[in-house]
Amino acid sequence: MSVAARLERLPFARFHRRLLMMGGLGYTFDGLDAAVLAFVLPVLRTRWALSSVQTGLLGSGTYIGYFFGALLAGTLGDVIGRRSVMLWALVIYCVASAFSALVDDWPAFFILRIIAGFGTGAESAIVAPFLAEFVAGRYRGRFTGALTGFFSFGFVGAALLSYALLPAFAGAWRVELLITALPIVMLLWWRRALPESPRWLVGRGRAAEAAAILDRIEREIEADGHTLPPPAPEAPAPLARAGRGGILANLAALWSRKLARITAMAWIMWLSITFSFYAFFTWIPGLLVQSGMTITRSFGYSLVIYVAQIPGYLLSAYTNERLGRRATITGGLLLGGLAAMALAASHSDRAIMLGGFALSLFMSAAYGGIYAYTPEVFPTDIRTTGVGTASAIGRLGAIASPILVGAIFPRFGFLGVFGMTTLVLLLGAAAVLLLGLPTTGRTLEEIAAEELGPTAMR
Repeated sequence: MSVAARLERLPFARFHRRLLMMGGLGYTFDGLDAAVLAFVLPVLRTRWALSSVQTGLLGSGTYIGYFFGALLAGTLGDVIGRRSVMLWALVIYCVASAFSALVDDWPAFFILRIIAGFGTGAESAIVAPFLAEFVAGRYRGRFTGALTGFFSFGFVGAALLSYALLPAFAGAWRVELLITALPIVMLLWWRRALPESPRWLVGRGRAAEAAAILDRIEREIEADGHTLPPPAPEAPAPLARAGRGGILANLAALWSRKLARITAMAWIMWLSITFSFYAFFTWIPGLLVQSGMTITRSFGYSLVIYVAQIPGYLLSAYTNERLGRRATITGGLLLGGLAAMALAASHSDRAIMLGGFALSLFMSAAYGGIYAYTPEVFPTDIRTTGVGTASAIGRLGAIASPILVGAIFPRFGFLGVFGMTTLVLLLGAAAVLLLGLPTTGRTLEEIAAEELGPTAMR
């Protein structure tokens, strides 16, 4: 019985809930780290008498690090293993976050935020493709949607923490950053309880290690009272392993004749949603303030935006299986665009709150679909390379969108800004519909066989 067949017959059990909690806590602190900086920056700007350029650099440090972290984590995950990358990413992020709370000048803080962003980007890029390899196709979409939903708890936690701490005393920003470094204690749990991916191990010729891990998983599940069903008929394996070599070979495999379409789709999809997300949430509050709507600078508005992510990710966990990943992504992108247009046309506090809530909900639902879909469309041998590079390309959108919106708004106003972002969203939705492939309910091996062609290998 193959590794894939043994994994696909497993019921959703305590083992999978433990994986969900381990990865989910990692994503919670990733979200906490990203959101906390937005609240801390105004304090640091006053404390260190920063210019607008210096403040902007501090804000961009995390995204610069995220780009390189996602890129390196993805490529290394296929070469040295998913587990090692996930553990080291946590260490780098926590250590840099802790030291950033101790410095007292902005250049050192900037460098440490880049390093912390590197760890955050590496962890964000590796968690979903890694843990999805343990999950059967019949509930993989719900699992990954729920996993990414933990991001929202970090964002909400950051808002509540900042509201409670920052006004209390002058050094509260240091305490808040130290709190973001607390997940270092999770390293002890992860090292003991987190196994390497059996799918990756068997692809690297380490079948005995993969079998030993599966033996332990099956014994635990049977000890919990589950009876393992007989395996389903096995799908054919891919025609050729996409890359058993090093980093350069795996990067080249992404643009091989059979995978170039999927890679192009993934890059456009990630670039589209990340560009639009940061265009909306970076500029809409400021643009509305220019129209006299100061509520967008309030704590209540920020909290509503963050809280809306929770039902958004839950919605994606449901629709990933019921409607499919592609429908979840395209629906979230298009409905998010409509919500943004409604928000821009709002003229009352209540309408702004509702529009901001809807925009955050639909964009989070799209993100939940993308995190579930991207690991599925790449073969095991280059899965984390594919996810990591797509995520890194998405960060380019986060960097570019505020700049482009700032250039377009003075000349073309709201119409120009929303015309541009709507076009980007339509491009992302079209890429998913035209270049993607169905994955719902299918094993990872079936999906790879459709991309690369069947054979009797493995």
